[in-house]
Amino acid sequence: MFCNQCEQTAKGMACTKIGVCGKTEDVAALQDLLTYSVQGLSVVAVEARKNGIVDNDINRFTAEAVFSCLTNVDFDPRRFETLINKAVELREALKEKVKAAGGSTAFDAAAANFTPADSLDGLIAQGMELDFMNSLDENEDLRSLKQITVYGIRGLAAYADHAAILGQEDDSVFEYIHDTLAEFTKGGQSLEQLVGITLKCGEVNLKAMELLDAGNTGTYGHPTPTEVPLGAKAGKAIVVTGHDLKDLDLLLQQTEGKGINIYTHGEMLPCHAYPELKKYDHFYGHFGTAWQNQAKEFPEFPGAILFTTNCIQKPKDSYKDNVFTTGLVGWPDVTHIGEDKDFTPVIERALALPGFPEDTDKGSVLTGFARNTVLGVADKVIEGVKSKAIRHFFLVGGCDGAKPGRNYYTEFVEQVPEDCMILTLACGKFRFFDKKLGDIGGIPRLLDVGQCNDAYSAIQIAVALANAFDCGVNDLPLSMILSWYEQKAVVILLTLFSLGIKDIRLGPSLPAFITPNVLDVLVENFDCKPIAETPAEDLKTILG
Repeated sequence: MFCNQCEQTAKGMACTKIGVCGKTEDVAALQDLLTYSVQGLSVVAVEARKNGIVDNDINRFTAEAVFSCLTNVDFDPRRFETLINKAVELREALKEKVKAAGGSTAFDAAAANFTPADSLDGLIAQGMELDFMNSLDENEDLRSLKQITVYGIRGLAAYADHAAILGQEDDSVFEYIHDTLAEFTKGGQSLEQLVGITLKCGEVNLKAMELLDAGNTGTYGHPTPTEVPLGAKAGKAIVVTGHDLKDLDLLLQQTEGKGINIYTHGEMLPCHAYPELKKYDHFYGHFGTAWQNQAKEFPEFPGAILFTTNCIQKPKDSYKDNVFTTGLVGWPDVTHIGEDKDFTPVIERALALPGFPEDTDKGSVLTGFARNTVLGVADKVIEGVKSKAIRHFFLVGGCDGAKPGRNYYTEFVEQVPEDCMILTLACGKFRFFDKKLGDIGGIPRLLDVGQCNDAYSAIQIAVALANAFDCGVNDLPLSMILSWYEQKAVVILLTLFSLGIKDIRLGPSLPAFITPNVLDVLVENFDCKPIAETPAEDLKTILG
């Protein structure tokens, strides 16, 4: 086992026995083998496109399979067995289509001719022998860039899948994934070529996030500022975690009139701001904080728990029977809701559990400051800057995690001067999301832009402000203080790089898969740097 794709990887180097996420050696081997199988499928997909063949089922499968390998998504070996076999079945069927179209089916890449073992144990052995990440390139710097890209593609696949679920697709996104995974079956790329491929991942991800934004807002309306209760309402309950708006919508539809209140957890918090979701009377409030606290928080939840898209941890026995997964999320021996999205088992479990015995008041938080809302008060923001009422903007967001050092972000927000505004998004905000920071000219100082999936909104806000001041984004009084954990954060960082955005501070530690030489390239071109030891140091550097 060799896995260094998340920020909490063992000893800051790599997990080699068991993942800090709970991933076993067997699951790690199956994820490597699935990635390798999708590489083989990609080789054939590239040839198919040359012959005018674009298969949407293969596009969708590619996104789902690659997304399944992202941290904290799927831990169920049997589901990986199914995905690996399906990748090979689709590959061979596509070869026949290519042959019929007059294309070549003589592929040199071993991945394009790989035969999977006929048992789960055999597949695990194949994956272990593969040692996928270390086999990408003998040169450590070239391997580093390929790893950054593969991890970025996992984040890109996640956004592409989220968007496709809502009917938003663009073949150029899938074409990039296929082209790049196929390219990595070869050797001989230069450092400069690989830097270009890596930045292209960020560029393509901007398109994927634009599609996702269109899917979310086109289906559920533009978010509006919304107060979300942090307490409970007496009655039966279901909490939904993950990221998927459509799963939440379907659950709200199926629970209407059943006497069950629906709560969000983690990155589902911003869902309360969408008009077509908050119209449900039984969509009540938010429970708990970020993904890494679920083992502390879920034993206290007296209802059913539904995981969508990702961020699952090993469920404790005290609440395991209350847990359900859907979509790409999987854990062995946990009930999975299939493609029919019939949430009856979740509903029945919620009705069988006690629910909350009484109303509780734990205050509230404000969400819903996506691009449409913020740009709607752009004139006030611009006037605030011109009058010096607003000195600086900070985007403080990204992934949360359990590793020490993340209190930096809480302390940073607490120490930001009162004439500065803070935009935030993703689960990193749970370090400070409930702080009451007041307002500047009637605009809250702390603006929750949404999920990590809503990074497009933050980018559009920055671009609009730059246009208003007739300057580049790098010339704005704006600083980005980002935390990372998994591969969605990696691809968002690549997107920012592809846009030429500089002077980003990243923490709590730099990625283990970036070598010193590659880091030098990033520092030289983008002035990317680690966060300082204390927020005070960074604030002094930024504000003077």
